[in-house]
Amino acid sequence: MWPVLLVYYTGVMTAVGATVARTGARRKDVRKIVMFHQGNSLPDCHALLRKKGGRILRELPLVHALVARLPEESKVMEELSLNPGIRLIEDDFQVRTVALPAARIEQAQQTVPWGVERIDAPKAWQVATGGKVKVAVLDTGLDAGHPDLAANVRGRKNIKFPGWPAGDGSGHGTHVAGTIAALNNNFGVVGVAPQAEIYGVKIFDRLGNGYISDIVAGLDWALQNKMQVVNMSFGTTRPSKTLEEAVSKCVQAGMVLVAAAGNEGKDNSVMYPARYPGVIAVSAIDQHDNLASFSSRGPEVTVTAPGVDILSTYPGGKYRTMSGTSMACPHATGVAALILAQDGRLSGRQVGRIIYRTATRLPNLSPGEQGGGLVNATALAAVARFIGEPEGEEAAEA
Repeated sequence: MWPVLLVYYTGVMTAVGATVARTGARRKDVRKIVMFHQGNSLPDCHALLRKKGGRILRELPLVHALVARLPEESKVMEELSLNPGIRLIEDDFQVRTVALPAARIEQAQQTVPWGVERIDAPKAWQVATGGKVKVAVLDTGLDAGHPDLAANVRGRKNIKFPGWPAGDGSGHGTHVAGTIAALNNNFGVVGVAPQAEIYGVKIFDRLGNGYISDIVAGLDWALQNKMQVVNMSFGTTRPSKTLEEAVSKCVQAGMVLVAAAGNEGKDNSVMYPARYPGVIAVSAIDQHDNLASFSSRGPEVTVTAPGVDILSTYPGGKYRTMSGTSMACPHATGVAALILAQDGRLSGRQVGRIIYRTATRLPNLSPGEQGGGLVNATALAAVARFIGEPEGEEAAEA
């Protein structure tokens, strides 16, 4: 986990006695997501919250909600909770990426990272390489000029800091993108789906921190821009109804959502959003097929994937090894892109079912540790078998 430094600026107050007498004590605000019933127009919702002293920070059209700073006073919260036009009020809390610090590697000739090799991706390239499949990486941004990624980067969007470039001050997003789709050339590394189209959606800052509302806005962008696969190498132990509804809408729309199980290192600790129905939740193994000591595990795990000492791209044309379920997750995302490259008509639930059923069972791991088993890139051969099967909740198995 990345360390977090919270800095509060209080300013310098002069003539304190006179200021307090004139304005009263400084008002305490709380950051909230307020979800409204569909019959209420967003302009009316703006007006309602402003009337209660709220400051609007963002609209979340995907879930018909507003993010606002509201007075902490219990009376205000009570009045809003009783308003018949409001469905839900909850905290807009922070979520973080789930990776351990990077180790620098000098990389010249191309190598196939051990994780890409372990899931048999090179064998799958005889059938598909991910071409024309749109993959959104919701993360810390992306180094679009990295020579091992540039040809596959088709767009970037800065949700976290609108109006600013969507560069990657952390390295996490660039590393994840490389595992998914680093180019198959004569240098650096190669990703699981080396011709997939990558879109970097910046929802986290350089410390790997972002709000629930940033994630929801990122999912909304992915949905509006017709992304087929979304990589979510982040998580929180705290549930959010807003995030759950956003995830549900994307699943219903047919997108493939892949998420890191988390780095909690204990049983029944799968994090959100990986814990939500319809999401492909990925735990992590090491090079000996043992569950990584940091990996979360539980009944929500769909598959496992390599997540220890993973070599991939890093900002500035560099390469690093990183560990975490953040690194395992993009292996499964890459496999999803390979599957969709073979048949783009498949829904997210169908892709999840293929990935689950074709995984390689590891004898030394329990179902809670590996789900269906080690994600298997040669699942392409099974695609035709699953076309036309029912897509109900019971069929997803993910």
